[in-house]
Parts: sequence; structure tokens; C-alpha cells
Amino acid sequence: METPPPRRRALITGITGQDGSYLAELLLGKGYEVHGVIRRSSSFNTDRIEHLYRDPHASGATMRLHYGDLVDGIGLREILTRVRPDELYNLAAQSHVRVSYDQPVYTVQADALGTMNLLEAVRDTGLATRVYQASSSEMYGKVRETPQTELTPFHPRSPYACAKVYSFWQTVNYREAYGMYAVNGILFNHESPRRGETFVTRKVTRAATRIKLGLQDKLFLGNLDAKRDWGFAGDYVEAMWRMLQRETPDDYVIATGETHSVREFLDAVFGQLGLDWNAFVEVDPKYFRPAEVDLLLGDPAKAKRELGWEPKVTFRALADMMVKADLELANRERVVAEAEGRAVGDKR
Repeated sequence: METPPPRRRALITGITGQDGSYLAELLLGKGYEVHGVIRRSSSFNTDRIEHLYRDPHASGATMRLHYGDLVDGIGLREILTRVRPDELYNLAAQSHVRVSYDQPVYTVQADALGTMNLLEAVRDTGLATRVYQASSSEMYGKVRETPQTELTPFHPRSPYACAKVYSFWQTVNYREAYGMYAVNGILFNHESPRRGETFVTRKVTRAATRIKLGLQDKLFLGNLDAKRDWGFAGDYVEAMWRMLQRETPDDYVIATGETHSVREFLDAVFGQLGLDWNAFVEVDPKYFRPAEVDLLLGDPAKAKRELGWEPKVTFRALADMMVKADLELANRERVVAEAEGRAVGDKR
């Protein structure tokens, strides 16, 4: 009787985030043994991955969580030694651009030095682990050309973007200096119903659906003219996986090749709900960045050509998907409010 091939093992930092949860789903569906690194806190933050523990379609694959932090290099070495992953996806970060201005030192510690800790831990343990580094379109910042490709120079305009540029080049350096299989995925904005509620797309869909049901009156935003290349996070994690399956490591832009403004997203979301966003949205200067990034538009031609990857979910379908999910959430809020004997519009 033949011995079955060993199950591939993946380690995901930031597994409880939007991308981490979609990636864990993808890998479990492919039969991987999935391990995730989570930070210890006084409250649980595993809502996005709770369903994966009882997923009937996981083909017997397993998921395990380990406490750790990117700023703790010794702890990362211990996790790597225990898990011995075939693939490592570094998705953990302080990922909010505006917050990085308020917490620049922590952002650099987690997003820049944290990546260095991880790369050094892989090198030091001598494991033949393939490493994926989550890079960002924010690295282009004050763009030198449009659309942006893998060869477009970086001009970061936030502490977050500067930290990501450092991590990008360290990943390239470890690949070239030590022969490590390490790649950068330069992902443009990617959204979903699991997006954090402080990010503009989710902030819009949460507010619009609550306004529709009388649970909220106004939505305050910053720069409505900012243009972004928005895709679906579930599509983008497949590109991450495909990068680590190639024989030779390389870096890739992952994007839709389309750009839309915040105003266009408001049109799509409020329009689906039969509302005019102009009646509910107000601009608040406190949400503007000290240095704005006005336009980001990626060219995914290399990913299409070499990875066979293309986005499946359109801008309109993404907005519809997020509205549908948040409308269900707002309906549950309304039921709770009514059960507690409060008027729907009562903000107590």
C-alpha cells in the first residue's frame, strides 16, 4: 500500500485579518495543514476564521493557531521550528494608512522591522520555506507613471508606505543575498464584506445600510476624489498562492487595471439602496491624510501572463456583495434595537 504524500503545511501571519481568512479558506480547500500566528489580547479577534474550524468542505485539513508577534524575533523562530512550514505568508501589519500617521513608530516596528525579523528567522532556521511578503500599492504614492507596473519607481507618502518599501527591498535582498525563495505581491486595494470597518469601502457600506434602516443619520468622509484600483480580496489571495507555486521567485503587481473614485463607490452603494448619497455624506477635514495619494492604477499584465491570474469580481459586483452582507448585519442590529425596546433611530 502506497504511503500518501505528506500534506503541505502553510503558516500565515495576520490570519485573523481579511486576507488571512480568505487565504486560510483557499489553502484548507486545497488540503493544506494551515497554521496561523495571532497576537495575544484580552479579547478574541477570530470572528473571520471561526467558521473554518467546522467547515465541512475542508477535506479533512486542519488549522492551528499560535500566539506570536512580528516584533518578537525569538518567538517567530520558535514557531517556525515547531511548524516547519513549506509556505509562509506574511500578511500581518498595521495596515491603516491614516493611522500610520498617528502611530508611525509602531507601524515601522510591525511593518518594517517585523518583516526583517521574519526573514531573518527563516534564514537562521535554515528551512526551505517559500516566503510571500504582502507589499502594497501605497508604495507608489506620488506616482511616477500610470498605470503602475513592477518597474515603476516607489514614492511612498505615509509611514505605512515607507515601512512597506523597506520590507519590499529586504525581501528582494534576502532572495538575492541568500538564495531564499521570497516574493513580493504588490497588491492594489482589495475589499470584501470582511474588510475592517475603518477602511473607506466598508465604512461606506456599513453606513449606507444603517442609514437605509434608520440606524444612522450621516456619514463623514475625507477625500472623495481619491481614485483607487479596487478588487475582491478573495480573488487576490489566489494570486498569493500562485506566486509560491512557480519554480522561480519573482514579484508581481496584483490589480484589476481599472480605477474608480470614492464618489463612484458612493454612487454604486447608495444607488443600490435607492438613496442619494449627497443627502447623507459630509466631508470632514480630519479624515484627510497629511500627504494625499490621489491616483493608484495597477497593470496586472505580468501576473496574467506568468501566473495565469485574472480578477473575477467586478467593481460593481464587489459593491453589491458588500452591500448585501452589511444590509443583513444592519437588519440584525435593528432587530436587537427593537427587542431592547429602543426606537430604531435612538442612538443610545
